[in-house]
Amino acid sequence: MNQQKGRVTIPTDLDVIPQTLELMEDWGADAIRDCDGTDFPKELCDVDAKIYSTYYTTRKDNQWAKENPEEIQQMYVMTPFYTADGGVLKIHLMKGLYPDMLTPNSRDDIRRWWEVIDRTTGEVVPVDKWSYSEEEGDVTIQTTPFHEYTVSFLAYIMWDPVHMYNAVTNDWQGVEHQMTFDVRQPKTHAYTMKRLRRFIEEHPYVNVLRFTTFFHQFTLIFDEMAREKYVDWYGYSASVSPYILEQFEKEVGYKFRPEFIIDQGYYNNQYRIPTKEYLDFQAFQRREVRKIAKEMVDITHECGKEAMMFLGDHWIGTEPFVEGFEEIGLDAVVGSVGNGSTLRLISDIEGVKYTEGRLLPYFFPDVFNETGDPVKEAKVNWVTARRAILRKPIDRIGYGGYLKLALDFPDFIEYVKTVCEEFRTLYDNIKDCVPYCVKTVAVLNCWGKMRAWGNHMVHHALYQKENYFYAGVVEALSGAPFDVRFISFQDILDDPKILDDIDVILNVGDADTAHTGGEWWLNPEISAAVRKFVYNGGGFIGIGEPSGHKANGHFFQLSNVLGVEEECGFTLGYDKYNWESHKHFITEDSSEEIDFGENLKSIYALEGTTVLVQKDKRVRLAVNEFGKGRAVYMCGLPYSFENSRLLYRSILWSAHDEENLYKWFSSNYNVEVHAYVENRKYCVVNNTYEPQETVVYRGDGSSFHLSMDANEIKWYEM
Repeated sequence: MNQQKGRVTIPTDLDVIPQTLELMEDWGADAIRDCDGTDFPKELCDVDAKIYSTYYTTRKDNQWAKENPEEIQQMYVMTPFYTADGGVLKIHLMKGLYPDMLTPNSRDDIRRWWEVIDRTTGEVVPVDKWSYSEEEGDVTIQTTPFHEYTVSFLAYIMWDPVHMYNAVTNDWQGVEHQMTFDVRQPKTHAYTMKRLRRFIEEHPYVNVLRFTTFFHQFTLIFDEMAREKYVDWYGYSASVSPYILEQFEKEVGYKFRPEFIIDQGYYNNQYRIPTKEYLDFQAFQRREVRKIAKEMVDITHECGKEAMMFLGDHWIGTEPFVEGFEEIGLDAVVGSVGNGSTLRLISDIEGVKYTEGRLLPYFFPDVFNETGDPVKEAKVNWVTARRAILRKPIDRIGYGGYLKLALDFPDFIEYVKTVCEEFRTLYDNIKDCVPYCVKTVAVLNCWGKMRAWGNHMVHHALYQKENYFYAGVVEALSGAPFDVRFISFQDILDDPKILDDIDVILNVGDADTAHTGGEWWLNPEISAAVRKFVYNGGGFIGIGEPSGHKANGHFFQLSNVLGVEEECGFTLGYDKYNWESHKHFITEDSSEEIDFGENLKSIYALEGTTVLVQKDKRVRLAVNEFGKGRAVYMCGLPYSFENSRLLYRSILWSAHDEENLYKWFSSNYNVEVHAYVENRKYCVVNNTYEPQETVVYRGDGSSFHLSMDANEIKWYEM
């Protein structure tokens, strides 16, 4: 493959100037960037490349924060649950919290902005029944014996969580803690705009300002031992202050409660079905954040620079899949690529000129050390990202962290060179081309498009075994030949015709979560619309506890569609006879032991349902006819190439399209075919690091045998 140049960004630092120049040549990089905690070398200011500069809108100016302590950023925090053993209970607010990160805000009216709740009754404790001691840091409550209590309070963010994370991870010693200031407040707002202009004037060599991100950090709290205590990549708890909340009250016309954010200690995480009040608060925040973000982008453009947003860190209020994002006017978005899902989280963004992905591993000492294996991590990262790139490419790739660490691993440097070359080749082949899509599928949950691709994520691609089947489905879809949409229950209410051009609906996750919908299924308009969709010929795939909510004699509210039900202990007296397993189109490529993961729910089949896999009288996989439509039930679906094929076949079967299986298809599920009819090209890609044999089927059904090297991708003309 010929060496090309472009579409690659690398980090630099003061101590790696000649190495940076060598690596730019070797990798064909056309952009260089600083990294957190580093300075850009003056010697590289005239380099023939774009220069990115990380810009922090809310930190790296401790003098301003110290001079204006009332405008330091704040967040809502809830204490643990405490049981009163008498008539008085003392709760220490900072127990289990890192003291250098947070400090309670008693400057503002605590009786208005704090909340003490009797969690046994769910009632708010009157303000005359509790008091706060500044000296002790304790809230003293008049209590009912053996009731549980919590305190929800505002706290100043005295150490930016991202800076703290980087400091702890990289063992920075003697580094001043960067404090956060609130750009939303008038004094800091005016100062920030002047500060931005001054930064641009003082850095004339910078071409691209990479905002990281804008104003409000997602929820990230550390415990007293500087360990991550709670993290929610979508959390809004750190986007609050009395100033902001008073504006919110004026807009919505009702009084704000801390509980709107605290949510019993769940902090409205992505698994919770959102309340009206929380959705109202999110919508308000997005509108206000976008206005000020646009102001900063406009200044950047006025000064002749590009504006890039990092997808993460202080991104609350700028979520890119929400209507109005394009109004900010950003030139680009860059994000971290942990897998196919995170790749699509970036590449599917509209309203920007280009997108960029930071491939892993980051050049941090947690990987680049004597026992680490950065080459292995890079290989896994690239093969998963590449699947998604072949469906919807990002425009650029790059790496972040501290370059000096990576230079000690020559095998890694050489491998990344091949990644850069391969990326440029595939981008040239597929840019501006819509790939061949077999079907249109919709993932139905409470969030819809707002959290497309990333609804299950803690931050980036951190694995949680409890959500493996939702993550597995989304990861499989990220590189599959489907037109994938994310719709909410509200979308169906707003426009029932939204289902008209969809072939298959997927509902995936645990019962009573935002993923499956919970009480939404009790809305007759919703349940009837979905039943009608399937009855008239549509497909439905339920995984885990789809439509799960105990009511009206059912646990699965779509049990008649799915043909299965979950045993909750209420129907043990009913005999279940349908346990015989059958062979089926769906399982023809699967091994005898299909990996359904750990979701061992007690599922049984209704009369007339075809059971495909059961174990210990627990149905794992079943199919059902409903009217003219078809439904598939799976108890779980962790991501693997084999399970991706199982999902592929399930979608085709539920859409009544089995006959078109052998179009742009590989007989070996480790190998995939991607067709670009507009460009008259197609490719065959080996997703493993082992040689593979396969039969490749073209769009007309003709085929040929192919032997492939490890991780190989082959391009063909139609």
